[in-house]
Amino acid sequence: MHQPQSINAVQQVLGDQGYVCGRALATVVFLALKLGRPLFLEGEAGVGKTEIAKALASGLGRRLIRLQCYEGLDASSAVYEWNFPAQMVAIRTAEASGGADRNSLQTELFSDEYLIERPLLQAMRPDENGAPILLIDELDRTDEPFEAFLLEALSDFQVTIPELGTVKAPEPPIVIVTSNRTREVHDALKRRCLYHWVDYPDFEREIEILHARAPEAADALSREVVAFVQRLRTEDLFKKPGVAETIDWAKCLLALDVINLSPEVIGDTLGAILKYQDDIQKLQGSEAKRILDQAKATLEPA
Repeated sequence: MHQPQSINAVQQVLGDQGYVCGRALATVVFLALKLGRPLFLEGEAGVGKTEIAKALASGLGRRLIRLQCYEGLDASSAVYEWNFPAQMVAIRTAEASGGADRNSLQTELFSDEYLIERPLLQAMRPDENGAPILLIDELDRTDEPFEAFLLEALSDFQVTIPELGTVKAPEPPIVIVTSNRTREVHDALKRRCLYHWVDYPDFEREIEILHARAPEAADALSREVVAFVQRLRTEDLFKKPGVAETIDWAKCLLALDVINLSPEVIGDTLGAILKYQDDIQKLQGSEAKRILDQAKATLEPA
């Protein structure tokens, strides 16, 4: 599929994949595609940053390559590794045959046959379906040296393997970088990208999302679920529930054949929306009923 040629087309492509996208986000996605710039998405966990890369890859028919970041991630782990066990077998086989030539053996050992490609190198390779989508997920989990390396890689869209040379992308990948803002990402990398803060959706937008991702949920239940979750986000919690938790909770309630929310049902299913015991304990007893009553009070007659 060709790249969308308008902001509305971006919304349509994402919407066809069940991703409800506001115009501001659709605009920055369109510009990233149009200008060939990396897209930096920042926001709380569970608001849909990773999902947009998945939806875009599916909608455009492109390969999705995901680099999941973590503390201690270094350049070599993100680009390539050598298959050491296979290299050792080749060395012992050559030694056993007695005809090993040192130079030819070294050339063979450091060839594509023994190369394990990691996400950044994979993203530089040509693809018959067009440039892949490279998702660099949760960059804030890494450290500054990796950020500096990534800045260089995204500037030239090439990586260097000392034993083989430089690999340059024939067509730059579509790059989406996400951050949960557990720490500040360096300004130099942000300047290289188009930036968008992905916030929690408002009530109507979250209803749209829930209808798209859990269409079997009745409208009355969906409205109660969204109203409760949105009210819950105003509470003093260690980890506020994201949109992903809203969807998960709705599906759990459907599996239990729940028609309307009640304090008892909420108490039984809190593990679907809250992931920390301290937060769950805060909603024990009358707290769940208080928040539910407040949520229902905000609902207009359907």
